[in-house]
Amino acid sequence: MEFIAIGIAIVVVLFLVMMLKIVRQQQVGLVERLGKFRRRLDPGPHLVIPVFDRIAYTMDMREEVVPFPPQGVITEDNLMVSIDSVIYFQIVDPVRAAYEAQNYHNAIEQLTMTTLRNIIGGMDLEAALTSREEINQKLRMVLDEATGKWGIKVNRVELRAIDPPPTIRDAMEKGARAERDKRAAILLAEGQRQSQILQAGGDRESAILRAQGDREAQVLRAQADRQAQMLRAEGEAQAITTVFGAIHAGQPDQGLLAYQYMQMLPRLASGDSNKMWIIPSELNDALKGLGQVSGADDVRDYISKVGQNFEAPERIDVQAEIAAQRDQDKERSNATMQQAIAEAQAMEQNPVGRRPRGNGRAELDRPQSEAPVEQPVSEVRDPEPEPDDQR
Repeated sequence: MEFIAIGIAIVVVLFLVMMLKIVRQQQVGLVERLGKFRRRLDPGPHLVIPVFDRIAYTMDMREEVVPFPPQGVITEDNLMVSIDSVIYFQIVDPVRAAYEAQNYHNAIEQLTMTTLRNIIGGMDLEAALTSREEINQKLRMVLDEATGKWGIKVNRVELRAIDPPPTIRDAMEKGARAERDKRAAILLAEGQRQSQILQAGGDRESAILRAQGDREAQVLRAQADRQAQMLRAEGEAQAITTVFGAIHAGQPDQGLLAYQYMQMLPRLASGDSNKMWIIPSELNDALKGLGQVSGADDVRDYISKVGQNFEAPERIDVQAEIAAQRDQDKERSNATMQQAIAEAQAMEQNPVGRRPRGNGRAELDRPQSEAPVEQPVSEVRDPEPEPDDQR
């Protein structure tokens, strides 16, 4: 009896083990009873009737990634291209996937091949190479529609590679290389053109500024020469006035004039380029006038007498004049600087971008590219000479 009980217990345990079926996560089991679909087993433990029930299919509900080998496809311009594709699909109805298609992997592969041939056959090579996104969308729509009755949803289709024939690839590479060389040459020429334009603009601005500087320098030099000539003329005028006054103060006579004439004769003959000197006819008259003076003592007495009647003119302080001129230039420079500061403050306070003129009106600011209108040289006024009583 004990052996019978042990045997019955073993049979019961084996029967329970055969009845217990465990389905893993993300999987679905399809139970058939006597060859007919019975029910669907979700993840977890389940009890089935041994001998009568069996799990015919275990379907994986996760998304599958299936790469297909390269396929040869003829384009519209009769060129053979090799296309390598990848399909992402997922089983949404395991019952239909198990019983509607005998081998859904093979069915999807064949459907992909035929659909690709239909799509690529209506495109030329260039369109096929540049329209991958369009091809992917069309292929996904056709596959999703065809596999819907199998309980499969196609989520994404990708073309991994589109390989044209080697000869066409070489021609395309040469064309692309030529296009890149063309673009590089165009960019280089454009860069050289811009560089030459900028350099010409810089030379133009430099020449304009140099010309303006030369003009201002010439104007300043002309003004300096004019002032120097005026000062020399004034000095010569004062010297002539002084000499003339001294001569009149000394009450000269024929003897003094003859004496001065004799002193000037050696200077006339002392030139380095003088090879021959002709005695002037006035020498006899000078000697006659000088002969009227008897003896050297009489000449000295005569000259000392003349010097006693001479009064020296008022001395001119040249350093004081230079200092006064420097003060005037400094005042003029400060006034110009104050005017420039006032114009800058007026420009900052005016948001419209207009600056006031000297008469209260406003004018638009000139663009930076325009050269400033310079005052012609003829319009530069020289400073008015000061009166003689203020020097």
